Amino acid sequence: MIGIINYGAGNIFSLTAALDRQEIAYEMVNSADSFDRYDRFIIPGVGHAGAAMQKLEESGLVESIKSIKKPVLGICVGMQLLTEFSEEGNSSLLGIAPVKTRHFTEDLRIKVPHTGWNRVSVQNESKLFEGIPNGTYFYFVHSYFIEFNSTFTVAFADYGLKFSAAISKNNFYGVQFHPEKSGEAGEQLLKNFSEL
Repeated sequence: MIGIINYGAGNIFSLTAALDRQEIAYEMVNSADSFDRYDRFIIPGVGHAGAAMQKLEESGLVESIKSIKKPVLGICVGMQLLTEFSEEGNSSLLGIAPVKTRHFTEDLRIKVPHTGWNRVSVQNESKLFEGIPNGTYFYFVHSYFIEFNSTFTVAFADYGLKFSAAISKNNFYGVQFHPEKSGEAGEQLLKNFSEL
């Protein structure tokens, strides 16, 4: 059973619809005392990383999340929350992976936010991408990106610069794209996560 961490900053509907299509069981996690019921967790997130972190702190779930030993998947802003710092609101985040979330700057001469389909290249082997061909396209919507780091980057994409499309550290995984909006490949990734 997957526990979706419900802290008021997630686009839950499209995620739950994708899990339903894959017949993956899930429930919403609203309090720390129910964490023991689940064998993996998803941290969704849309919008502003600083505001999302504030909501997470208000939910009282921060320390419980940091101490999870089971697989955790952060999606979009949920992935950014796993980093130590975001330029969005100059916010300190969960600090699980020692990397930073940065803004696509004007000097890159690209349209921000980065919206639409982009090719994802696998950097380090991960069960998350099992059965998904290298170079598969996934759907992105973001103005901030996680800096490329060869230790923690599982897969990268290119948009004016090379950035982390997926990261992992121990039992924590994150994807910048939206698997729930990325068709078959995205649903395969969610299925892979549900079997970790």
